[in-house]
Amino acid sequence: MSGPQRADGGAQQGGAPRVPAGGSGAEPGTRARVARLILEHGPVTASTLGERLGLTPAAIRRHLDNLVAEGMVEARDARPHVRRGRGRPARVFAITEAGRDAFHHGYDDLASSALRFLAEKAGPEAVSEFARRQVADLERRYRPLLAAVPPQHRVRLLAEALSNDGYAASAGDAPAPGGGDQLCQHHCPVAHVATEFPELCEAEVEVFSRLLGTPVRRLATIAHGDGVCTTHVTPRGIAPAGARAEENQGPPEPR
Repeated sequence: MSGPQRADGGAQQGGAPRVPAGGSGAEPGTRARVARLILEHGPVTASTLGERLGLTPAAIRRHLDNLVAEGMVEARDARPHVRRGRGRPARVFAITEAGRDAFHHGYDDLASSALRFLAEKAGPEAVSEFARRQVADLERRYRPLLAAVPPQHRVRLLAEALSNDGYAASAGDAPAPGGGDQLCQHHCPVAHVATEFPELCEAEVEVFSRLLGTPVRRLATIAHGDGVCTTHVTPRGIAPAGARAEENQGPPEPR
């Protein structure tokens, strides 16, 4: 879902998280940057975080220790393919549910109340129409980007565009039988509101399908308690004939 925009065009995801921190000076701000990097790129190693932020090993360990103690981040053993050589496996750091909550918008309660009022006064279809209008700008901005590349590259390009807008998205081959692609969003700026109003997620899925020119199916959402919003993209070869025809012409115009 689209959120407020930064001056550079990306989505403002509620600013820095409300990370508890002691000390003074730049400590709280740096710790917030560490938490955001873990949210957007985690699970990630301490060395990678230190390189990205230009921090010494001692400094990054101090921030990580504090974030773990505060329940914002958790440490895990890396999966086998991340391990390097012999000895103890590398440790990676991932955001916790409490850490994810620290990034939510301060206006969530107000947004939920407004949508409840809209549903009561104008009916559920008004909420759906509102949700479609919310993602219209995202669709308008992404359409030229995706139309300029072959269909087989659109999922990865969509993931890059979403990441630039703060969704921390990635794309890869779908693990399920039947093939296709899998689009993952590790951050959702409206997750708390979408828990009550799934129309927000449904509108986003409709946009993805139109932009990619093939059916898509949402498998998991942060709003419903999953760690990642996961969308399966149907292989072009088995998409309905109408969808294949649309692919050859580029992403269709929104309704």
